[in-house]
Amino acid sequence: MSELDATAERERPIDLRGKRALVTGGSRGIGRATALLLARAGADVGIGYHLNHEAAEQTVADMSGAYGVKAWAEAADLGGLSGALKLFERCDREFERLDLFIASAGIWRPDYVSLSDLSTGDWDEMLSVNLTSVFYTLREAARRVEEGGKIVIVSSTAGQRGEAGHAHYAATKGALISLVKTLAVELAPRDVKVNAVAPGWVDTDMTRLALAGKARDEIVAGIPLGRLASAADIAGPILFLCSDLARHVTGEVLNVNGGSVLCG
Repeated sequence: MSELDATAERERPIDLRGKRALVTGGSRGIGRATALLLARAGADVGIGYHLNHEAAEQTVADMSGAYGVKAWAEAADLGGLSGALKLFERCDREFERLDLFIASAGIWRPDYVSLSDLSTGDWDEMLSVNLTSVFYTLREAARRVEEGGKIVIVSSTAGQRGEAGHAHYAATKGALISLVKTLAVELAPRDVKVNAVAPGWVDTDMTRLALAGKARDEIVAGIPLGRLASAADIAGPILFLCSDLARHVTGEVLNVNGGSVLCG
């Protein structure tokens, strides 16, 4: 290693070596990109996922193979309390402590459905996956994250301005922002920082159907930076919030939307 490389290694602005992180929804999309970036920064990373075992195992292999960190995956349906407990029991076995928790698991449905036509079943499903499951995992994380730790929740621009045709989704994401602000105050005496990122349109498997054809062009036209975000574009700000660079940031919502929603 050259003297210049050695200096860069000592002075890297984000160094998470020795930290233990848990990421929900870690097998794909924003969760996978975040897990990989945390591992690249040196953290040991566990991921929770629901069904895609192959994608989860590939993420684990990518983290451990490329970056040499400890990595593992646990299948858990977080819509029920038993699933959340299963995930955190695995975390307790794998890690002697938990420093970073990122709640990334969630769903979004591409069909436009007005509130007057929204079924009770669709409402209940969205709240179960996007809100109740986060409550279950946040409660466990709040009990475990060490002093000086970080919690980051993935919300959405829909939680800030609403989203016509997707009232149930917007309601869950707005509730997550309120949870962040509440928990930030509750955990401040332990020096645990709690923040959110609020992505706009992100090019992932979850949104690909809605971003097909002409709709994609119309959406991009409404983004001042002129392009959709990638999952990595969201993972970077999450990494910042997990680092000591954000040691005096808590209760905040970091907007990552290319300028499409300028909400302060």
